[in-house]
Amino acid sequence: MSEALLVLADGTTFEGEAVGWEPESGVAVGEVVFNTALTGYQEIVTDPSYAGQVITFTYPHVGNYGVNPHDDESRQPACRGVVLRDLARRPSSWRATEDLGGFLRRHRVAGIAGVDTRRLTRHVREVGAMPGAFGAAGEDVLREAAITAPGTEGVDLVASVTTGEPYRVGDPDAPFFVVAYDFGIKATILRHLRAAGCHVEVVPAGTPAADVLAREPDGVFLSNGPGDPAAVAGAAENVRALLGRTPVFGICLGHQILALALGGRTFKLRFGHHGANHPVRRLATGGVEITSQNHNYAVDPDSLGGAVEVTHTNLNDGVCEGIRARDVPAFGVQYHPEAGPGPHDAAYLFGEFTRLMTEPA
Repeated sequence: MSEALLVLADGTTFEGEAVGWEPESGVAVGEVVFNTALTGYQEIVTDPSYAGQVITFTYPHVGNYGVNPHDDESRQPACRGVVLRDLARRPSSWRATEDLGGFLRRHRVAGIAGVDTRRLTRHVREVGAMPGAFGAAGEDVLREAAITAPGTEGVDLVASVTTGEPYRVGDPDAPFFVVAYDFGIKATILRHLRAAGCHVEVVPAGTPAADVLAREPDGVFLSNGPGDPAAVAGAAENVRALLGRTPVFGICLGHQILALALGGRTFKLRFGHHGANHPVRRLATGGVEITSQNHNYAVDPDSLGGAVEVTHTNLNDGVCEGIRARDVPAFGVQYHPEAGPGPHDAAYLFGEFTRLMTEPA
């Protein structure tokens, strides 16, 4: 392993060693964020919502139980790289088919280990997520790459991860037929929809609302995905055309796009929510759910009109975590009830979606 550096756009530098895939240029660039989950690194790395970003793992030991094909959330990682404290060289799990280092090399994901991730996390928490560059190139080269790197604001990152063609999953004779917009959909979400009794057709992010309605679905699902919801071309307009015509359920980016379709606004958080341990209050019951989250943008609750109700809030910082339309069958949550990885406190929401599809119009 060769020596490597991580340099943030503000000039802050961290020493480490190159792991995973090493690009010929010696430089990997992306927006640096941190994830606080203790396990689930494979699901995190393969979550398409990390497109354009470099993932810092706050847990010090990563790779302990290896990787296996069943835990992939997508066909290949979309993240720009990973930052680790210690990378396990010899995984220990009967499910493992490969070590994490080999997985990163095979999927051409750059990494840097040996980094003081506690210091890095504290820095990002204080000054906010920002572009960074890392690798074996010189410090001046990395600093220039970080400074000139574009951020995620105003960039349609969904276009880089959505499916090119529609495809179907699940039992064709299932009780419900759902069309799912692929803004970066995770495999675990599709498993939960199938388990809830849905046959799902996944369609590209830019599919017109008229084409979706022509399929005569029982409901429409809006998936998770990366980046700025306001930059996803045509998404809010298509969802707006669906409201009142069919039940709609959105998760993460899908929740944000639903809010835009309902007349709300979104904004970028300082460093986002990334982890499997975020407490959320369900306002209807007062109960607290521990949730899995991965997003850098959020819905501005003050921008929502009287036709929209806030249903969940984050207990760490008060961010809007769920909304429901009062006049049409549509709701969304900012967090990930499918828990890939994470707790299963919010799995009931898939049942809420099927309940909407059984109620009379």
